[in-house]
Amino acid sequence: MAATVDAPPAAGPGRRGSVLAHHRGLSLLPVLLVLGVAGFVVSPAFLTSDNLVDVAQSSTELGLLVLAESLVLVAGRMDLSLESTVGVAPVVAMWLVLPSADGRFGTAGLVPGAFSVPLCLLAGALIGGLNAFLILVLRLNGFIVTLGGLTMWRGLQIAVSEGQSVVDLPGSFTYLGRADWLGVPAAIWITGLLFLAGGSALAWFRHGRALYAIGGNAEAARTAGIRVDRVVCVVLVLAGVLAAFAGVLYAGHYGAVSAGQGSGWIFQVFAACVIGGVSLDGGKGTLFGALTGVLTLQLVVNIMTLAGVPPLWNQFLNGGIIIAALVVSRFASGEKQE
Repeated sequence: MAATVDAPPAAGPGRRGSVLAHHRGLSLLPVLLVLGVAGFVVSPAFLTSDNLVDVAQSSTELGLLVLAESLVLVAGRMDLSLESTVGVAPVVAMWLVLPSADGRFGTAGLVPGAFSVPLCLLAGALIGGLNAFLILVLRLNGFIVTLGGLTMWRGLQIAVSEGQSVVDLPGSFTYLGRADWLGVPAAIWITGLLFLAGGSALAWFRHGRALYAIGGNAEAARTAGIRVDRVVCVVLVLAGVLAAFAGVLYAGHYGAVSAGQGSGWIFQVFAACVIGGVSLDGGKGTLFGALTGVLTLQLVVNIMTLAGVPPLWNQFLNGGIIIAALVVSRFASGEKQE
């Protein structure tokens, strides 16, 4: 028998808060509208197709990390290592693919360049699998495991690349980040389709709905017959693959694997998740809300750029957005805090 995920709102003072929480994923739509008006006031160039496409493409790499983290958060877990996976997976793939003509790598092109993307995704899957082993089999604290992974994989990225950007990437590796499909960057199509697939899975498929049950109460989900560890393992591996794929799109977009690729992204990832209504406590949130969180952050940065605000303020603004979103979420949830 499938576990019930969402209960109907109870009558009484908490009903209004529950209704607000039910529509939390849509709460940023008015914000996006206001940002659109503000952007047009700041600069008429804001609403041009070129600018909007640039905003959308700049959202793709971060969006895939947010998609990955949202799935993990809904399942009641947390993965900080995604920030490093987006950098180390492409570096490992290039270490196996690129010849050592530049003296950087000790290999001589062990694997053909056509396999560079699958190698990158495999590296991401292995990182996610290692996280799952340490958390689910050895029962280590997930926060500490992924925090250690964030540091360890960042160190591996720097060591293998010798702290320099990796250039002259194979065409197969850069194609998806550079190609246009029907006049729109392929990365936008792919990211949109992945969000659509993920949202549909969470809404309509049994294993997707199981994530909400696990995040809400893992023991109750296990009692209901859900194989909790197996589902969480799949989510952690999938998150690693999505992070690695974000690294592929980023490297293709900019034509290189930068030495600091992914550095500091985890703060933006959590900002987008939180303001998009994905609960840090698990069991709540939608991928549509997470996507609107990504777009909100990118539009704010774009408007600040058009207004001439120094980019040094971006980190301060992201932190402020997280705190403001937590306050809003507190009152929208209708839950009493002790």
